[in-house]
Amino acid sequence: MVRTGVPGHLTWRTTQVDGRGAVYGSGGHGLPVLFLHGWGLGNRAYKRPLKRLIRLGCRVYAPALPDFGGTAGLPSGGNDLAGYARWADGFLDAVGVDEPALVVGHSMGGAVGCRLAHDFPDRVGGLVLINSIGAPVWTDGPGTGRLVAERPLWHWAFSFSQDLVMSGRAPATARAIAEDCVPNMIRNPLGLLRVAAMARRADLGAELAVLRRSGVPVTAVSSEGDLVVPRASFYDLCRILGVEGRLVPGHHSWLLSAPEEFAGVMVEAVTAAAAERSARAGLRPAS
Repeated sequence: MVRTGVPGHLTWRTTQVDGRGAVYGSGGHGLPVLFLHGWGLGNRAYKRPLKRLIRLGCRVYAPALPDFGGTAGLPSGGNDLAGYARWADGFLDAVGVDEPALVVGHSMGGAVGCRLAHDFPDRVGGLVLINSIGAPVWTDGPGTGRLVAERPLWHWAFSFSQDLVMSGRAPATARAIAEDCVPNMIRNPLGLLRVAAMARRADLGAELAVLRRSGVPVTAVSSEGDLVVPRASFYDLCRILGVEGRLVPGHHSWLLSAPEEFAGVMVEAVTAAAAERSARAGLRPAS
């Protein structure tokens, strides 16, 4: 099924991934970009920043991940980051992407992107992590760090709700929350809780180290006021990956209310990925 949109914008579609329904938005032409959203939201919340990717010359694919936005949940026993990575691999097959994509992940979507790049390296030509979970460290203490597995549920829930309130003061963010987060909570509260339990304890330290050795280009971005993913966690992510992270103004979901700033962050990664894509095409034998 296809819901047509305005040229240059996203078109909303449905497909099948491993025999289960999946909802996604797509639009644009050029460099294939897979955008993976954060917990509690969905693909529609990111319409404004995704349109900026289209304007940068990208063919954007923005699926609602399993248990969000009307996409069916993962099969029993597969509700972990490895299962989400397998789903993302199947989704790329379903929409006909047969070349390495630039993978952009926000929050939980960043962890899914990391696991996709680790488990299916041929799928990923570059990785952009935005306020991503996945680093082992939760917070710095006096002389030592506390691991993400030690983070209490109440602290995670309080931080997420507080950040949501702060971010929601921006009208664009408030609209996105109302459009995606609230329907998700009504439609599938148990699914959201199940994924939240997985996300809050995500530790991809070993996988991040492998990605560093693999040489896949990684851009890491966080925001100065993020209450969900603490600064210590972001710095740990950058340390393991061996990259210099970038801090921008705003809270955890800053890109919803600042799409132009998001586009500015993406320019370098898109330009590098497009150049690599052109180089690969030039090496292909003539048919």
